[in-house]
Amino acid sequence: MSESVSLSVAPAVVAGHGLLTDRKAVVTAAAGTGIGSATARRLLSEGADVVVSDWHERRLGETRAELSAEFPDRKVEAIVCDVCSTEQVDELVRGAAAALGRVDIFVNNAGLGGETPVVDMTDEQWDRVLDVTLNGTFRCTRAELAYFREAGHGGVVVNNASVLGWRAQYGQAHYAAAKAGVMALTRCSAVEAAELGVRINAVSPSIARHAFLDKVSSTELLDRLSEGEAFGRAAEPWEVAATIAMLASDYTTYLTGEIVSISSQRA
Repeated sequence: MSESVSLSVAPAVVAGHGLLTDRKAVVTAAAGTGIGSATARRLLSEGADVVVSDWHERRLGETRAELSAEFPDRKVEAIVCDVCSTEQVDELVRGAAAALGRVDIFVNNAGLGGETPVVDMTDEQWDRVLDVTLNGTFRCTRAELAYFREAGHGGVVVNNASVLGWRAQYGQAHYAAAKAGVMALTRCSAVEAAELGVRINAVSPSIARHAFLDKVSSTELLDRLSEGEAFGRAAEPWEVAATIAMLASDYTTYLTGEIVSISSQRA
């Protein structure tokens, strides 16, 4: 009889299997300790060359240096970009194509949260979360599809949504509305992108704990959300990143316009 496996304990990171050998990828909001940097690391481990992007120049440089040292046989470039700027987003796409020779995969990971009840929420709080999380994903998707239309070689876009696009949570109306918008944007743009040979899907994580999230959120809230998951724990960022890599790979060539829930709780 095989040994039992406890799903309440996060498994060791799974090694790469060459799913993305020789692909060229861009990951936004990739600096620091969260899903973005974990995704860049996973894509590199699967054989891709990667441009990491973020608005925070210092953390971005540190992330690039760390990934370059970890994957000396892969190309890792960094381009500073604020997804709230159309000009910077367009330059990111142009710069990444120039740096890598082409781009096959775009991962739109940038998002901004917060915790404020609607009755106390200011216009500025609402607008800021929507501008980064939804409008930023729109700006990136628009620039990426324009690139693919001109390049003519097809490709993949993976957006980072959230189960809050389906599920209600106190104080999260702005973030939930933005992520629901990302889901709708994913579905509609996927229909349009098909004629370009481009697939667009999204992941919808519940909670993936990392150092920065623990810094900006209360431990009590994160513990409660983690305990509510089927495995009694939060996801590791690499577990979300592995699903993103799968969606970017040839294992999902007939999948588009889908939102993949990385959670036991869809609603």
